[in-house]
Amino acid sequence: MIQAGTAAPDFRLAASIDKYVSLSDFKGRNLIIAFYPADWSPVCTDQMGLYNNMLGYFSDLNAAIVGISVDSKWCHAAFSKDRNLSFPLLADFEPKGGISRAFGVYDEENGVSDRALFVIDGKGIVRWSFMAEPGKNPGADGIIDALEELQSSTK
Repeated sequence: MIQAGTAAPDFRLAASIDKYVSLSDFKGRNLIIAFYPADWSPVCTDQMGLYNNMLGYFSDLNAAIVGISVDSKWCHAAFSKDRNLSFPLLADFEPKGGISRAFGVYDEENGVSDRALFVIDGKGIVRWSFMAEPGKNPGADGIIDALEELQSSTK
């Protein structure tokens, strides 16, 4: 897993049927990347719901969030609609897990992304990363702490 101080790998992934999102879209703004194994699983559903509820707080800390898994854009569209998510879920679908691999969080044995979090600053540098234990929701405390520290260091 890539660590703090490393330039985040660039990416361009499908966010919907006809929209793509790139790392450069967040230049000048902090970005939270939440890698997760799969749409519809109980832990992932709870995790993405929590982050959706935290959007206002993330925004107050000059941060946007994206979720990334190896599910397709069609699966993400259905999951996002069903869960009323207001942030993009990006499809690391083809080549399968390419961006997850670039971040060092692809689970080869199971063919999914590990549950990992990254906070990237507005210049594209990883400032915090965390890998959750399998089956555990990492929550938002570490993200908030990293964003607050980042905000205080830029004042």
